[in-house]
Amino acid sequence: MKKSKEKNKELTYDYIVIGTGPSGSVIAKTLTDDKKTSVLVLEAGGNYDGDLPIKDSTFALELEEHYFQKYFWQGEGIPQEGLDEQSFEWTTGRLLGGGSSINTMQYVRPTSAVFTEWERLLGPLWSPQQAINNFTKLEKYNGSTDHQEYRGVKGRINIRQAQGNPSTMAEKLVSAIEQATGFSRILDYNDPDTPLGPFTSWQLYQNQYGQRESSSTAFFSSDIMTTDGKGINGRKLSVFFKSTALRVLFKKNRAVGVEFLKEGKCFRASARKKVIISAGINSAQLLMLSGIGPANLLQNANIPVIFDNPNVGQNLKNHTLNFAVFTSSNPMAQHTPLPHDDSNALFTGGAFLPNPTPGADQDRRGVQLIGIGSGDTLTVAIIFLQPKSSGSIKIQSNDPLQIVLADEGFLENIADLEAIKNIYKVYIKNIAANLDPEYQLTSPTLDIINHNDQLEEFIKQNFGHNHHQHGSLRMAPLKQNGVVDSEGHVHGVKDLIVADASIFPITVDGNTSAPAYLIGFTIAQQLLNQDVSDRED
Repeated sequence: MKKSKEKNKELTYDYIVIGTGPSGSVIAKTLTDDKKTSVLVLEAGGNYDGDLPIKDSTFALELEEHYFQKYFWQGEGIPQEGLDEQSFEWTTGRLLGGGSSINTMQYVRPTSAVFTEWERLLGPLWSPQQAINNFTKLEKYNGSTDHQEYRGVKGRINIRQAQGNPSTMAEKLVSAIEQATGFSRILDYNDPDTPLGPFTSWQLYQNQYGQRESSSTAFFSSDIMTTDGKGINGRKLSVFFKSTALRVLFKKNRAVGVEFLKEGKCFRASARKKVIISAGINSAQLLMLSGIGPANLLQNANIPVIFDNPNVGQNLKNHTLNFAVFTSSNPMAQHTPLPHDDSNALFTGGAFLPNPTPGADQDRRGVQLIGIGSGDTLTVAIIFLQPKSSGSIKIQSNDPLQIVLADEGFLENIADLEAIKNIYKVYIKNIAANLDPEYQLTSPTLDIINHNDQLEEFIKQNFGHNHHQHGSLRMAPLKQNGVVDSEGHVHGVKDLIVADASIFPITVDGNTSAPAYLIGFTIAQQLLNQDVSDRED
C-alpha cells in the first residue's frame, strides 16, 4: 500500500488533459510552452503516426472500412426510429490525434453567420472577427485566396489546397452546379466573403507533400515530444498511451484528478490546477460516470451525484449524409476524377449552397456537396448542415467499459426529411439536367425523385453516417440548456473544463474538426491568461 501511495504522488501534474484530438492537443502544447507548467495527457489508443494508412492521404476514404479494429473505438448507436430502425456505428479515432487521424481531411471553417449566433449567446470571445483572428494563428495555408488577410501562413496546422488543373470530371461537375444553382464558382470557401458556391479544389489537412496533417503531427510533432510521449527540451509534457480515462475524481465539488486504466492496470493521477476533458463523443459519458448529469440517471446507476444537470448528454447533433450517383454511358472513355499531378486531392470538386427549402435563408450555408470520382462513376455526397433533429447520450450503468445508449435522432424532426427531399428535387435534379450528357443519374433515378413517397423511402434506405457529432455538452448558460460556460468550465463544479466538439452551442455549417481546433485554442488562451493573473496575485 505504501508503494501505491508513493506511486500516486509521482503522478501529480498542473493539468490533466483527456484526449489528443484537435482540442486536447492544442491545449496540451500551449500550456507546456512556458516549460514551467506540467501536463499529463491520456490517450486511449497508441501512436500510429508512422503507419502507412494513417500518414498516406490516399487511404482516407477507406480507413474505417478496412482498419476499423485497429484505429477506432468499437461501438454502435441505438436503432433510429426515423430511419426504419437502422443503426449506425458510434465511433471515432482511438489513437494519437483522435478523429483528426482518421477523418477525410476536409478543412472547413464555420461561417461568420454561425459565430454571430455563438457571440449572441456567449459574448465577444466567440465573435466572427475573433474566430477569424484565431484561425489565422492556427493555420499554415498553402493555397489560393482572394483575401490573404483572412488566411494564416505561420500556424502549426498545415492546410493544402488541391493543386494543378482541375480534373475533367471535377470541371464537369462544377460547371453543372454553376448552371443548376446560379452560384458562380469560388476560389476559397473559407474566405468569409465567399461562403457559398461550387469549387474544384478542396482544402485538406495535408502537408506540402500531401501527407495527412492531424492534431498529432501538428501539436505532438518531433519538436514537441518523443514518439513514446515525453516532452523534449525541458517541456513538461507526458502523454500516456493505451490509457483510458474512467472518471474524474473530486474533493467535494472540485476536480482533483483522474482515474484511468493503463494496459490493464488502474491508476490515479492528480491535478494541481485543472482537469480538461477533450474526449469527443466520449466526453458526455465521462462526465456522467464522474457524477455530473441527470440525477435520476446517475442514482439508478449507483453513481454519487456531484452536480445534477439534466442537460448533460442532451442536444446531440449530427449532420445528415446521403448520396447521388452518376454513371458514365461510355465506360471505355478515359475518366479523370483527380488531377493527373495530384493523387492526394481525394475529391472531385464540391459546393456549399443554401438550403433550397422555401423560406430558408438563401445567404446562409445549408448544404455541402462533395464529388467523389472512381472509374466511370461520379458520386455526390450530400450533407445537410442545418438539422433540426437532436438526440441524446445516456449511460447504462456505472461500468465505464459498457457501451452508452447513443441516440442520434436522425430525421426526428420532419423538417429535416423535407429539406433533404428538396435538395434532391432542386439541386440534384438540376445538376443532372446540366451535367455532361455522358453522365446519367442512376441513383436515385429521376422517376424516384419525382415521386414523393419513393424519394422518402430512398433517402431512408440510402442514409449514410458521418462523424460530425457535436453539442451533447452545450456551451451555454445553465438556464439555456448549458453544461459548460463560455470558457468551457463545467457548471456546478470547480476546476473541470470540457473542450471539444461536444460543447458546440449551435450547429456548425461544415466539417467539425476546424471548429474543434478553435475551441482548444480559444480555451487554451483563457487558461494562459488565468495563469498569468494567478502569478501576479
